[in-house]
Parts: sequence; C-alpha cells; structure tokens
Amino acid sequence: MSELHDECGVFGIFSNDEKLDIAEETYLALYALQHRGEVGAGIAVNDNGNMVYYKDFGVVPEALPEKELARLKNGQIALGHVKYSAREQIDHADLAPLVMRYSHGQLALCMNGALANHNELKEELHKGAAIFQSDGDTEIIAYMIARARIGAVTIEEAVQKAVKQLKGAYAVVLMSPSKLIGVRDPMGVRPLCMGKIGESYVLTSESCVFDSMDGEFIRDVQPGEIVVIDSDGVHSYTENCGGKTAACIFEYVFFARPDSVVDGVSVDMARQRAGMMLAEQCPVEADIVCGVPDCGRSAAIGYSMRSGIPYATGIIKNKYLGRGFRNRKRHSEYIMRIKLNALKNNVEGKRVIVIDDSIVRGKTSKHIVDLLRNAGAKEVHMRIASPPFISQCYLTSDTTEKEDLMAVRMTVEEMREYMGADSLGFLSVESIKEMVKESSLSICDACFTGNYPLDVSKASRENKYSQKI
Repeated sequence: MSELHDECGVFGIFSNDEKLDIAEETYLALYALQHRGEVGAGIAVNDNGNMVYYKDFGVVPEALPEKELARLKNGQIALGHVKYSAREQIDHADLAPLVMRYSHGQLALCMNGALANHNELKEELHKGAAIFQSDGDTEIIAYMIARARIGAVTIEEAVQKAVKQLKGAYAVVLMSPSKLIGVRDPMGVRPLCMGKIGESYVLTSESCVFDSMDGEFIRDVQPGEIVVIDSDGVHSYTENCGGKTAACIFEYVFFARPDSVVDGVSVDMARQRAGMMLAEQCPVEADIVCGVPDCGRSAAIGYSMRSGIPYATGIIKNKYLGRGFRNRKRHSEYIMRIKLNALKNNVEGKRVIVIDDSIVRGKTSKHIVDLLRNAGAKEVHMRIASPPFISQCYLTSDTTEKEDLMAVRMTVEEMREYMGADSLGFLSVESIKEMVKESSLSICDACFTGNYPLDVSKASRENKYSQKI
C-alpha cells in the first residue's frame, strides 16, 4: 500500500432543473470522490448570487452533518471539495470551497493540485497589501482572479488573464454569481472532466462520479482549457491549449478510482496491464496471488491472468477509520494493525505473491509482509506494480524529503531484506508508457525518473508568510 495521497477532489454543478436539490447532489458526489481526500470536505451553494457554504474536518459524513446540509439553500450552482493535506495540522481556513467577497460580488473556488510559483505570486500580492487567511494555493488563485476582474468585462476574461500567470499543476472549479467555470493546467497534470446529471452540467475530478450518480460522462477538459457554463450552455476557451502535456502517472498507479476513465484510459485496465507486465518481468513460483487493498487488486488480477497463478483475497482493509481515530496519539504501527489484516484461511501454508501499487517509505510494505508471515504464509514474494519511487513530487503527491524515500536509501536487495520478503520485484520504467498506451496525453513520470516537466523545487513551496495569524 502506497503512503501517498492526492491533493483533493473537486466538483461543480450548474443546474438546469429547478427540482434538483444541488446541495444533496454535491454531497453524493463527494462520496464518490472520498478517496481523493479524507482530511476535510465542504459544499457551497449559489442562490441568485448569495453563496451559502459549510466545510469542516473529516470524511464526508463527519464534515457535512445533516443539520448543516439542511441549511444550505437550494440554488442553481454548487461546488464541492474533499481535502487532502500532507501537513499534520492545517487551519480551518485551508479547507474548501473558499468563498470570498470582492468588487463584483461573491466568488467561490475549489482546487486540486499545487502552484510551482506559489512564493513568487504570494510575494507580489503581499506587496499589493493582500491579507491571507490560509497558506494554500486556492486563495492565491482567488486573489489573482479578483485583481484581474477589475479591468475585465467578464469573469471568464478575468480567469483567462489570471491563469496566464500560474505555473504548476491544477484543476480549478469556481463559481461566480451566474457562472460555473473549470480550468485545467496547460500540461494536464491534474485531471478534470465534464458530464451531465440529468440536464445539469457537471465539472469534476473523475468520471466515476457520473457512474455513481446515474449521470453521463461527456469528455475530459483539455489541458489548458477554460470551460464556462451558464444559462446559455457550455463555452470553451482553448487559447492556452496545444502545448506539451504531462499527465500524472500516479492517477493510474494509485490516485484515481479503478472505475474511472482518465484521458481515455480505463484506470482498472491500466492497473491490470501493469500486473500482466509485472508477471512477465518478475515471475516466481507460488500458490496464490493477492493484492493489497485497494489499489493493488487490479494489478494482482492482471498478474494472476498472465502467470496462471490463482488470485485470492489475502489482505482485508478496514474502511471505517474516521478522522477521530486517525488523529489519536498512538504509534503508527498500531494504526496499521487496525487498518489491515491477513486472511489466514487463504494464506496459511501457501507461497504468496502480494501485489502493491508502490513503495514510498517502506514501513507499510514491511508491515504487510509481517502480517502474511504471522498468518502462516510459507513464502511471501512482494511485487510492485510501478518502478522504484526515487524523486519527490511537489505537484501531486506531497512526498516528504528525498532521503526518506526507501528506493533512494536502499538497493532492491536491501529493501527486500528490510521488509523480510522472500523476493521483491518492481515494474520497469520502460513499461509505464505501455501501461497507459491509450492516453491522449503524454505522461509525467518524474517520481520514477527525476525528469520533471517544469522547474519545481522545495524552495517553491517554502513560505516566509506561513506563520499563523
């Protein structure tokens, strides 16, 4: 099981049905996006330019209790957000949607991703006397749009001006008093797609939302595209499109739900294909193949199909760990014991191949091997459906220091010895493109190669204004 997390899921809906409860629809959509962030959740509803919102810490049902949902008036436009943060402590102001007032009324924003020029933009805004309540990129983007709106005729014109100054990986969904707008970064690092629920248009992070809500997937938003939805329909602005693309490979390895299709690629099929290639590259004699839930399952099925070794459930995941439990001051190994358990009847006395999506720091991998050993597995062979993780990523996964990455500190043999596995094998770097061969975009594999699609560094995220107010 990877120790990575994505940076949030976004949702926006423009209702063309007066009977549709868009707060309820947004709430349901956030359940479908829950895997993208469990730190917090929020909803903002636009009722004729008056924006009412609620957001709080926790998974969706914790953050958005029924009594708070009930006070969200029905309207024509709504935003929803699930939050992930790599930081142990975040302020309530860092939660989204961000709702602000400026010279043209109210504006609400949700974001998934990170700005590479965060410091540069914040320094510029501070010189203009901007006052920040949070340390996130969403507030910077809101300020950039609000400033551009002063000299712009329309909100979409202001958005076009603002995004030209942004560098990084982002999918932004925002609403003005009368419009829903989606923006995808020019390289397409972060996913964003468009669809319909009934006659209402939706912008969201993943296509699984439409399947969950009996909706219709229309298309992915193009890298660099700005989509504007209003009472006249859908309008597309593509002047920032057509450049180099670099979609994040970890959407397919770990981030996205397997029932999503991202830029023309079925996530489930990409993972199965990775498992098939892994079986060819790292074969071993065994009795069963099992996957670490949840992201290792599809790869394990692919490994089983190609190797002919039966697939079985070897590890069970407890999915009901709310934020309250995760925040208890207990040792991390204790939390892992509660989260994962081996299925003894399936692994006892067996030679087990266990498939995981990635290894970051290695502690979880060691715990998994120990679980299977303690359940009586005769042999444990660890196979990883991605290459060794050797570089930090500041645009998506928020990994910690490079020296904390297991593959940086150890050779493959040292990693195997540390986790106690009988063998250890990784998918080759060369297989990554084959894994997502149907993709309409090029891929960013910097976490495996160190070849970044743009200039990013730790310094770009350090912020001298980050002290709490």
